[in-house]
Order: sequence, then structure tokens, then C-alpha cells
Amino acid sequence: MNITFSLLPSEHLQKKIQSEFPGVSFHFSKGIDHAKEAFMDSEVFVTFGEDLTPEWIINAPKLKWIMVMSAGLEKMPFKECRERGILVTNVKGIHKIPMAEFTIGTMLQHVKSMRQLWENEAIDLWDRKVPMGELHGKTVLILGAGAIGGEIARLAKAFGMNTFGVNRSGRPAEYMDKIFTVNHFHDSIPEADFLVSVLPSTKETQYLLTGREIGLMKKEAAFINIGRGDVINEDVLHDALKNGTISHAYLDVFEEEPLPKGHAFWMMENVTVTPHLSGITKKYLPRAFEIFERNLNKYVNKETDFENTVNLERGY
Repeated sequence: MNITFSLLPSEHLQKKIQSEFPGVSFHFSKGIDHAKEAFMDSEVFVTFGEDLTPEWIINAPKLKWIMVMSAGLEKMPFKECRERGILVTNVKGIHKIPMAEFTIGTMLQHVKSMRQLWENEAIDLWDRKVPMGELHGKTVLILGAGAIGGEIARLAKAFGMNTFGVNRSGRPAEYMDKIFTVNHFHDSIPEADFLVSVLPSTKETQYLLTGREIGLMKKEAAFINIGRGDVINEDVLHDALKNGTISHAYLDVFEEEPLPKGHAFWMMENVTVTPHLSGITKKYLPRAFEIFERNLNKYVNKETDFENTVNLERGY
């Protein structure tokens, strides 16, 4: 069996998986263009999910399984995968620890006025009137009550916060005080001190948030987006921030990435821009490889209960 990677893991990870599956031929390469010949002869392809085109799928006759080493799948050619009956799996869930910590850190930064404190420190200003708030008693509304949203809620409960979640089914979720469906969460928005989106980019989630939803938020509330940038139109968000409809936006994801130089968000005092790194950690690839190795063991043994099988119709 041939397996091609369009990513270059550490030498330690390469040797580890080669030793665990001695009967498998692995080809590691930084980028699919450097692995074209190996890819065309491979049964399994491991990727970050951003390099495949319909043409690659069509011209790989032996391809049966694509392992995506990320959770985002918006660039995957699902139509061709469906037509070929190709199995697609991803590493959903491994982001929950770093992204939840990032979110809690952001909320703490907000209530403790850390930006103002850092600015004061830079100019040697001792000002004990900088407002200090608490997370205790505040409410976070989390769009996406899955693995990441659940971990955010778990940590938020440790700070004494109220946790509201939004999912497709409306089914109860652990650590969530209340759950709402995507179609019926509007009544909860005015209660939220933080609106956090961890939603992927799908037909159902694109521009889910409009001026209506932002207009329902408290003026003192903050919006945190660590999911995908197209959950809201950036012009709508810009206008809301400019008009003071909400107090602040912490944005780790954008409709266009990298965020262009000169974009208004870079210059706005009530916007904090981070470069899509809330899920990045040194433990990322080792955790992803753990899922891949478990799935590869199932694949080799002709089992079918794979972890994180992607629904090719829904795209996640």
C-alpha cells in the first residue's frame, strides 16, 4: 500500500509511523506538486486539505481515502470524492484545547483591560482608574456547541460564567446551561456578554450573522471569531464597530486571508486582529497523527468505523 503526504512532519513522527506500519510505503513531501508521481500511485493521501483540485482526484485511479490533517474542509473537492466513493476523514477535535484556551485568554484580556494596561506601560503611566471587570457571572453564547465549543464552556464554568450554546439539533450538550438551534438563538443574544463563533464554513453558516444579530447584542458585549471569517459580512461588522453597536471584536479569521494591509480592521481601536493561529500549538501534528494512526490501523484491518468520517454531502 502506498501513502502520500503533501506535508512534511518531523523526522520523529515519520519514523514512528513507518515502524508501526512496516508493510506500508510512505512518501513524505512538502506540497502536492513535489509528490505528483507518488500521489497518482497512492491509495491514501494525507493533506492539510487546501491543495487538492477536482483534476487531482479524477486522475488518481487508486485513491480510496483522503486524511485531512485539519478540521477546515471548505477547499475540498467533495463532488469528485462523492462520485469516486472516496473516504474522507479529518482531525476534528484536536483544536479544542488550544482554541478554548485562546478564547478564555481573550475574554480575560477584555474584562481586565489588558490592551489599555499594555499601552500605559509603554509610556510609563501609572493609572489605577483603568476599569477592572470579572468573567464571573458573565454570559458567553457559543455558536458551535461541538468539541471546541464544549471545551470553551467547560473552562468558562470554572470562572463562574453562564454558558449558552448553539447547534443544529438543539440537543443538550455538556457544560452548556442552555442550548439553542441555529434557527432559534436570537432571543439569547441580548443576554450575552461575549458572542463566540467556532463555526466552520458551510452553506448553513455563511453569513449566519447579519446586522440584525449584531444589533441585538449589548453595547458592552464583545464578538470573538475563531471559526471562519464568512460567518458575518465584514462590512456589516465594520459598521457595527464604527457606530459603537458593540464594544469590541476579537478576530482570528477573515473572509480574505491574510488580512490585506491597509484593511480598516488593522486601524480600529475596538478590533483586535490575530493571524488565524488560535488552533496552533506544538502539539498539533502529534495529536493529528494519533487520529491518523488509529484510522490507518482500521483501514489496514478492513474495519469501517473510522474516526471523524466526513459527510460528503454536508461538507463536514
